[in-house]
Amino acid sequence: MSVIMTMQLRGDPDRLEKFAEENSASIRGIADKAKEHGLIAHRFYGTDDGQIMVADEWPDAESFQRFFAEMASEIGPMMEAVGVTEEPRPMFWRKLETGDDVGWEGR
Repeated sequence: MSVIMTMQLRGDPDRLEKFAEENSASIRGIADKAKEHGLIAHRFYGTDDGQIMVADEWPDAESFQRFFAEMASEIGPMMEAVGVTEEPRPMFWRKLETGDDVGWEGR
């Protein structure tokens, strides 16, 4: 069963969107490499008070960790450019069977 990886960072969501717009080839390259490592789904989210959250679905935690280690030299400068100063701490979540699922049919 796949895992959800979340990572919450203090940074500037607007700067992240601008960085992505100005560096679309780099962003796409990172995403393509993530897919090679098994990435199932990916999104960035931001708040008005300077929080950025990454939400991914991966086959397992190890797939993400291999990807993140391999791409650190490209991900690090992106994070720095958007004001992230803390060390990223990914969290891995497993789906709980509670009988009240909505959406993500077929998974």
